[in-house]
Amino acid sequence: MKIYEAIKQRRSIHDFSPQNVEESKLTSIFAGASWAPTHRMKEPWEVHIIQNKAVASYAERVTESYLRLGYAEGYDNDKQRKLMEGIQQHLLSIPHHAIIYMEKEKDLRLFEEDYAAVCAFIQNVQLLAWSHGVGVLWTTNPYIYDREFSRSCGIDPDLYKIVSVLQMGYPNRIPQPKRRTPIEQKVNFIND
Repeated sequence: MKIYEAIKQRRSIHDFSPQNVEESKLTSIFAGASWAPTHRMKEPWEVHIIQNKAVASYAERVTESYLRLGYAEGYDNDKQRKLMEGIQQHLLSIPHHAIIYMEKEKDLRLFEEDYAAVCAFIQNVQLLAWSHGVGVLWTTNPYIYDREFSRSCGIDPDLYKIVSVLQMGYPNRIPQPKRRTPIEQKVNFIND
């Protein structure tokens, strides 16, 4: 697949087939993504891939985080239970959840360089996955900022920042492309 075609054809996937992606294919995708630009050759990305039986406990940790963060406040117990069950069922329908995280850096400039490198790594994952017929949804849901959620995933929030959770799998449905703003409205050539 040509790079321009991959960039234009890639879609964020919300509806996944229950079939697992082969671990060798996932490894290949993440290995290729590691060629992202990285300042000082730091390669700041770290990845936990939650799959198979581990998805059930992961979904439980996510809903516990939502409750802890107050996302069900104002609902009666029955409504809270139904809301959390719906979230869990949705998460259980996704074959792979890749937690992408990075070591925290006290120097803001270095932190932003590392964060930018991790984002480039994530975009590479999306493009390589798409070229293998694998869909990805790049998420930044509130639980990634919950220190207790991080700890429950084996990630020390004092040392690491969760950048994203990539939901991954073979697409059940591919959405239509959304219109993009003409680039002429975003790019200015300055000559003087």
